[in-house]
Amino acid sequence: MEWYWAFAMLLGLIVGMMALGMPVAFAFLSTNILGWLYFNGWNLDVVPQVVENSTVLISRFTLGPVPMFIMMGSLFFHTGLAIRVFDGLEVLFGRLPGRLCFLTVAGGSIFSTLTGSSMANTAMLGSLMVPEMQRRGYNKRMSMGPILGTGGLAMIIPPSALGVLLASVANIDVGRLLIAGFIPGFTLAVLYACLIILQLWISPGSAPAYDVERTSWGEKVRVVATHILPMSFVVFMVIGFIIFGWATPTEAAAIGVMSVMILAAVYRRLTRQAIFVAVDATLKVGAMVFFILMNSTVFSQLLAFSGASQGMLEWVTGFEVHRLTILFAMFCVLLLLGMFMDATSMMLITVPIFFPLAQTLGFDLIWFGLFVLITIEMAGTTPPFGLLLYVMMGVAPRGTTLMHVASAAAPFLLCDTILILILVAFPPLALWLPSLM
Repeated sequence: MEWYWAFAMLLGLIVGMMALGMPVAFAFLSTNILGWLYFNGWNLDVVPQVVENSTVLISRFTLGPVPMFIMMGSLFFHTGLAIRVFDGLEVLFGRLPGRLCFLTVAGGSIFSTLTGSSMANTAMLGSLMVPEMQRRGYNKRMSMGPILGTGGLAMIIPPSALGVLLASVANIDVGRLLIAGFIPGFTLAVLYACLIILQLWISPGSAPAYDVERTSWGEKVRVVATHILPMSFVVFMVIGFIIFGWATPTEAAAIGVMSVMILAAVYRRLTRQAIFVAVDATLKVGAMVFFILMNSTVFSQLLAFSGASQGMLEWVTGFEVHRLTILFAMFCVLLLLGMFMDATSMMLITVPIFFPLAQTLGFDLIWFGLFVLITIEMAGTTPPFGLLLYVMMGVAPRGTTLMHVASAAAPFLLCDTILILILVAFPPLALWLPSLM
């Protein structure tokens, strides 16, 4: 069979099963079984090696941060520490015009460093901020746009559970990829803030001002010291330990969980219920992720065995086009896939194809990994089927339509595009911090 027919058959099976509503893990599993039977017949000699390769991957030490980051985010949210951060920032912003929009960007950026989950970030910000913005007279674009933009930052700003998965599947350094997203992630937050300023300048009535009780400088210092700095300490424990080489990403993630538990205990918010919910979420999400990852590994081997991977590489590199043209094509493919599937599925399907191609074209794989994460983040808010759009609709007030949510997200997608162009023109923005490790 020609490589393109093998590629079309395997990819078509997965996408078709997902379209029929089959869970991602079972779509991969079914495709793997049918694919191996088709290309290998009933010869079972290779099965032990395939199973061993997949189990070796999910037992890697480098995947340890995934459940740790999930648990850290769950504890941070269910113990109420997230609300304390927002309370502290609200005092600092005072009477700033459009203060709730800026509060969303600042608080969401901090929350991103402590959850690593875009869905959790968007859901938390939406349920917390949208009702308050609506009550204060903000229009729908200003109340939902900053949340949709900032919600996706959790994929980029470390620690990112999806970043750990991507690095593990692509076989690149986990710590370097996580740290690479730090400066671009906060650069994107600054771009979001600049966009909000521009929107307020064009339409001041979209975020009406309202009276806020004045706060003394002493009170602001106290709030920063009690509500914000302790959370910043957790961020340092996770990110700083990785940058300075004091701990591996897995060890730093464990330290992060311990730090959140200590803070929650100090504030007397560490309850049995919070611990139970965090452990339950970690077990459920972690088991699902590892099962999907194991099946994705077998799928990668199946692509190689069928000749689809090598055929794709030879076909693409045979064109007389600039490598940035091929990069743009990969960008478009990721956005297209984002209309139909979740971030994990997109990543697991494309990584076995895109990363060997990127290496052949001479792209730095850490830089390319960050490019993929940013594009996946964009795909989550790209209409008509971006997953974060529907998360927002789930927490938005009644009467909110997909058109309302999509129009609110559009300007923030433009900021994402600007960041990608900056990274293409100036790669050290992503690679400077990893070079210090």
